[in-house]
Amino acid sequence: MSWIAISGQGRAWVCPETFGATAAQRDVLMPRGSILIETRLSPDGRPQTLLSYERSHPWKGSISFRAVPGGGIVLVMSQGEDVFHTVLQHAHDARTDVLRVTFSWDSEARFGRIAVERPESDTVVMQDTPAPPPMLLEDIYTLTRRPQLCEMDDDVVFFAVSDEIEPVGPMPSLVTQVPVLTPRGYRPVSDLKCGDTVMTRESGVVPVLARVERRVPALGSFQPVRLRAPYFGLRHDLVVAPHQRLVIGGSEVEYIFGREEVLIPALSLVNGFAAVYEEGVRMVRYHQLVLPGHEPLISASSELESLYVGRLRRRRDELAKTLLGAVPRNLMPEHARAGLKVLRPFEAITLAEARAA
Repeated sequence: MSWIAISGQGRAWVCPETFGATAAQRDVLMPRGSILIETRLSPDGRPQTLLSYERSHPWKGSISFRAVPGGGIVLVMSQGEDVFHTVLQHAHDARTDVLRVTFSWDSEARFGRIAVERPESDTVVMQDTPAPPPMLLEDIYTLTRRPQLCEMDDDVVFFAVSDEIEPVGPMPSLVTQVPVLTPRGYRPVSDLKCGDTVMTRESGVVPVLARVERRVPALGSFQPVRLRAPYFGLRHDLVVAPHQRLVIGGSEVEYIFGREEVLIPALSLVNGFAAVYEEGVRMVRYHQLVLPGHEPLISASSELESLYVGRLRRRRDELAKTLLGAVPRNLMPEHARAGLKVLRPFEAITLAEARAA
């Protein structure tokens, strides 16, 4: 089933099939699942309570996620007399504004994992943990629907709970119907599979090595962005994830930035005319393609980055925890970044206005 609860940006939803109608139906243990928390970092480096809750019925229990100065996530859980504690250290980066924390557990398998990702970069830090206790389904309900009983920093964007072990690492970023140019014309990205081919501007026809997809809450760094035509040469609107990058070249790029091409994250264009956030969507399914040389895809006459996997194939343990874990090793490429400048929001808007003039 995957996502069963979502809270943030004015939403508080729980899956009715999972939680039932009465508290008695929720007084059961949840032995397996994931909690995902997305937060903005404190600008003054203070400690942050990402999510915290304590109860005394039907037995004592608690859960607490805290971010500490210098780059650390502290997780403490208890069920009765059992207390679980783990700390994940991650490199503090003053340039990073948003962190995504994912804690996954399988109590029966005595497995736990905590990971920190920076959505605007390729950085993932993760570690396995001691065996965590299961969570009570009523606790998930309270965290989501009774915020007055919980503690949560104002910088937290949203949190969501899944009944599966959620993947981390490279994430897809194109909605189902985004068209991709192939030798047979445009096809929805969701229709393409390993062995198909796509057209690229620099390398011609290249094979698709894999397609990955994931259904996620449409909040925070997952909230879809509508790129609006005719900006940046788009022939029609495209809906993508906020961190999907456009590859942009042309005379304005060379004049303003002194480079042949630059990269623009979709979220940097959200200003009311070049791009807007899609509202009113609870969940969104994203797709993306793995190409041999990280070639940009052609969509609506513009270029979009394909999935960047770096040297993930060399890190087998990490690879297994990603959406790419099922891809045959002989099909996993190694990618090197092209070294293109990634425009900041004000630079992206300047370029959009220059092109519209």
